Amino acid sequence: MRLALPSAAALMTVGAAAALLVLVALPVAFILAQAVFPDFARGSFAGAFSRLGLIVQDPRLLTQTGNTLLLAGSVMLGCLVFGLPIGIVRGLCHVPFARLWDVVFLIPFLIPPFIAAIAWMMTLQPRGYLFQLVGFDLGRQLFTFAGVAFVMTLNLFPLVYFAVSRSLEGVGGRFAAAARVAGAGPVRAFLLITLPLSVPGIAASLLIVFAMAIEEFGTPAALASRTGFEVLVTGIYTRLSDFPIDLNGAALGSVILMALVLAAFFVQNWVATRRSYIAQTGKPANLDKARLGLWTVPVLLLFSLVAAIGVVIPLAAIVATSFMGTIAGGLSWDNFDTRHYQPIFRTGSRAFEALVTSGWLATVTAFATAAIAAAVAVVVVRGQGRGRRAMDALSVLPNAIPAIVLAVGVILAWNSPFLPITLYGTTAILLVAYTAILLPYPIRYAVARLRQIGSSLDDAARVAGATPVQTLSHVLLPLMAPSLIAAMMLVFAIASRELVASIMLAPAGVRTVGTFVFAQFEQGSVQTGMAMSTIAIAVTTTILLVVNLWLARQGGSALSS
Repeated sequence: MRLALPSAAALMTVGAAAALLVLVALPVAFILAQAVFPDFARGSFAGAFSRLGLIVQDPRLLTQTGNTLLLAGSVMLGCLVFGLPIGIVRGLCHVPFARLWDVVFLIPFLIPPFIAAIAWMMTLQPRGYLFQLVGFDLGRQLFTFAGVAFVMTLNLFPLVYFAVSRSLEGVGGRFAAAARVAGAGPVRAFLLITLPLSVPGIAASLLIVFAMAIEEFGTPAALASRTGFEVLVTGIYTRLSDFPIDLNGAALGSVILMALVLAAFFVQNWVATRRSYIAQTGKPANLDKARLGLWTVPVLLLFSLVAAIGVVIPLAAIVATSFMGTIAGGLSWDNFDTRHYQPIFRTGSRAFEALVTSGWLATVTAFATAAIAAAVAVVVVRGQGRGRRAMDALSVLPNAIPAIVLAVGVILAWNSPFLPITLYGTTAILLVAYTAILLPYPIRYAVARLRQIGSSLDDAARVAGATPVQTLSHVLLPLMAPSLIAAMMLVFAIASRELVASIMLAPAGVRTVGTFVFAQFEQGSVQTGMAMSTIAIAVTTTILLVVNLWLARQGGSALSS
């Protein structure tokens, strides 16, 4: 029996729908209008559909689409290779220093993708850090399709790690134990019972990986430009940055990206809904984890290897560069000093203001997206009516659009003369853009988690006399809280270093960490940019670690849940 939707729940539905319409549908509508009407930005509706034929007629656009699909598929496979094994072990076994590993694997989200790409360039390029240390030159391997996919995989594999570990913890050991009693071996019980029950979480994480891979700009632009490997996002950026600006061409590319992600969404939704994956009911579940025993050392070596490749190497390159007096001086003790950190710690400096601005924007965005995600998840999973599927599809649209194009949609929408008020030119426009861009992540995780919570809990609460609001606040939200808190931490990590929307929308005089770092690289101050990145990563990691330890003392863990 599904959760009834009387007045209070109806208000929640209306609020969730209104948030999605304002944050997502409005800018998307302006983007689609620009694709249909070539002169829409000038206020003209002439020549409708006259440019849509370019989608199939432009060979460059077709090549970019094929390259985008190839890259996204390769990154998804790479994320499974990196994230699935450690996620399974983390979810089912007592891993030493488990919470510490969770924080370590969150660090890739704290590193801006273009910073990570530059770190790998400085490590593997001719005369790079690897060559200076051991004499190996892997520059040719880096500046290839495989190199781009490898670097992007290292940025995104934590999505699979967190989704798999959290899903397996939610499944618990009760069903596998029943299979063992029936005669199944541990491997068979895992393959036939435990792993299939975690399919919604895995599918949700792969959808996010696919969406983030096809919209990622920094890594392909930094690494693939030398090989001529062009994807849709870099093509869109070219159309928006090179004169004459081609808004219509950028909109057409965005339409293709939206179609790709919507297709992936329907595949993921089909996988998640064609069977029942309920793993938690009113009965207590056995959540005891297995002891590693003799496998403790191999597992720690596996976790250490993944951490070394995905976290330590790029982070070490960033930190080393930040302490270099000159790039030409290389890895020499005589070339290390702290001169590039001094302006950042000066109170009132532009760098200090950027840290503060990014901090409060990321915090508010995390809470806003979590609140909207909880409402959307309840409507989609527990609600009724066809509108819930449209709401679910609308929630993933921001991942189908490059952040720079979504920023253009926000500009067109909020700078419209038809609106009585406008947020354009204020800091609030950054909050709107951040929330719209990052909203799909907590929604995907919240929906996947709620699908694992049986509706029998709702029925039990109603029998006990609880109202729908009480059922939501005392039953569903507490069970969803670990996933929502983990999603909030991911949103905070990503929002704290957001770049593209910040460059497009930040009002004059407002600086974020992303725009400050980008400006330093534009000016040739690579070491200052790396110094700012190092500080931002350290501050954010410390905050996340403190929050995670505090939650652990309260009986839960944001990352391990």
